[in-house]
Amino acid sequence: MPSRTYLKRFLDLPLRFKLTLSFLAVISFGGIVTLFMGTRLEHRTIFDLAQAKVRHDLASAWMVYNERMNDIRDIVRLNSSRESIQQALVQGQKDILQKDLEFVRKDFQLDILTLTDAQGKVVFRARQPEFGGDDQSQDSLVGRALKKEVVVGTQIISHAELLKEGADLAEKSYLAFVPTEKAAFRPEDHEENGMMLKAAAPLINDKGVLLGVLYGGILLNQNYDIVDRVKDIVFKGEKYKGKEIGTVTVFQNDLRISTNVTDEKGNRAIGTRVSEEVNQAVLHEGKSWIGPAFVVTHWYITAYEPIKNIDGEIIGMLYVGMLEKPYIDIRNSVMLKFASLAALCAVILLVILFIITSTIINPLQGMVVATNKIAEGDLNHRVEIDFRDEIGQLAHSFNQMTENLKIANENLLQWGKTLEKRVEERTKELREMQDYLIRSEKLASLGKMAAGIAHEINNPLTSILINTHLMLEKCEKKDPDYENLTLIADETSRCAQIVKGLLEFARQSPPEKTKSDINELIDRTTQLLANQASFQNVKIIKNLEAGLPQIPLDKTKIQQVFWNLMLNACAAMPKGGNLTIISRLDDDRKYVEIVFIDTGVGIPRENINKLFDPFFTTKSSGTGLGLAVSYGIIQQHDGKIEVKSEVGQGSVFTVKLPV
Repeated sequence: MPSRTYLKRFLDLPLRFKLTLSFLAVISFGGIVTLFMGTRLEHRTIFDLAQAKVRHDLASAWMVYNERMNDIRDIVRLNSSRESIQQALVQGQKDILQKDLEFVRKDFQLDILTLTDAQGKVVFRARQPEFGGDDQSQDSLVGRALKKEVVVGTQIISHAELLKEGADLAEKSYLAFVPTEKAAFRPEDHEENGMMLKAAAPLINDKGVLLGVLYGGILLNQNYDIVDRVKDIVFKGEKYKGKEIGTVTVFQNDLRISTNVTDEKGNRAIGTRVSEEVNQAVLHEGKSWIGPAFVVTHWYITAYEPIKNIDGEIIGMLYVGMLEKPYIDIRNSVMLKFASLAALCAVILLVILFIITSTIINPLQGMVVATNKIAEGDLNHRVEIDFRDEIGQLAHSFNQMTENLKIANENLLQWGKTLEKRVEERTKELREMQDYLIRSEKLASLGKMAAGIAHEINNPLTSILINTHLMLEKCEKKDPDYENLTLIADETSRCAQIVKGLLEFARQSPPEKTKSDINELIDRTTQLLANQASFQNVKIIKNLEAGLPQIPLDKTKIQQVFWNLMLNACAAMPKGGNLTIISRLDDDRKYVEIVFIDTGVGIPRENINKLFDPFFTTKSSGTGLGLAVSYGIIQQHDGKIEVKSEVGQGSVFTVKLPV
């Protein structure tokens, strides 16, 4: 149904506007489709290039990483073949070992350099000579070196082993997890093991006898040499709007242990973790992961690959990322230029369309003027168009039709003068008869009902009430019957009020509506009630919206509704309270809402559906007709009454009158 309404509105528009809109719709659709496809193609092209670059950058990072591992392997291998170290091991000369190994460790910036015997038991640690004798034969690298292999790899070192090599290494490996958005769940809150580049080489004498194993390495935790070197080589310190364009990270499992990614404060984001998506793909499935990712504070085009130990187990990841913002800005700049060019073409085409349509619209507008003149009664008007195309032929036919219409109109006028007089006479007779019948029927119905009620109920009630008061005058207050007679008098009066309310409820006279200001009606009602004794402890708060439209209503009847609702609210607050009255337009601007909010005792849920039933009341002196009458009045105005209430919290009555 709404689509048909919109179509009708479109068809009702001026012809020039419809042609322009239709042409603009075609241009817009084509432009949007082209822009959409162009954006996707450009986005794909730019980001394919970016992903190819980040793959290349990751390969460069592996070169630096492997180069550092090979350096450690060469250092350990060359020193394992030194004769002085082999002799010192055989002869147990720890002072020579202390001097040589510590010099090598410091000179080549190794974190550990340790010597074992042929069984894998530690003979000497360069950092902590006092710790020795422990068995390292189960270590995967040392175990292979004991088989006379020179090996190097990345290895997870336990906290206990790090303590043997140095308390500072154990301290550097301890990292508390920093809460990271989208990271996978882990039950622990910190990491205390370390990740190390480690090499081991056998000590073999001239006779080919295995004397022991020399192993050494560097701890990657909070060691930024590799990541900073990769960044300098690959990205050369390039920045975009003050932000480093490239970042490199070494992960231990999913934890950043060495990185130049920064957090919001500009500090290295050590302790943050990778997203669950990357975690699953790289650490669990062993795949490379390349694509856009949110890294700590910014979006990057990223590449991740797993880091494996010498046994082929995945123990971490190497990451390289480029800031996505420069590529987004390039894409947006290109598309903005493309869109601007498309908009300029659309404007030029619309100008051409305006010129073309003018040759069609202007003659048609002349015909519209002619039809308006004829509609006003000027049948002598003619359309002057010199063209011989379809529009010219239409103008000629139009003039011919006008001439025929003029002749027919003159004939109709003659007949009309005769018929008009006879119709007026007959219509007057019918109207008088109809008014008479309606008046008679209404008076008969109202008279019958009023007479019946007055005769059958009011007269007996009046007699009972009079005789009861006469008996009360003769009876003393101490008399046992005095209280019963008083009760009879009160209940009889109550019956009379019920009859009166019933008459009012049954009468239902049609409202006499006039355009009225609802706020003015509320003010008048509150002024009448404010001085009554029952309202002395009730504070009336008005929140009336200014500028409400005047609405058609019967002022007397609507005032009666407001009166009843305010009296009921007052009765619900026997100890006083607040009565808030609000006027406003509803959200659809179809109704004016008048809301009465009291802080009274509230209405039980089971009674809410009975509120507007005749004779239903919870007050000892009520007739139960006030809300029923009010409901009928609002229905006569095509309105609604809604109720919300909670016991002990008060009630909200909302009257809705249509604008």
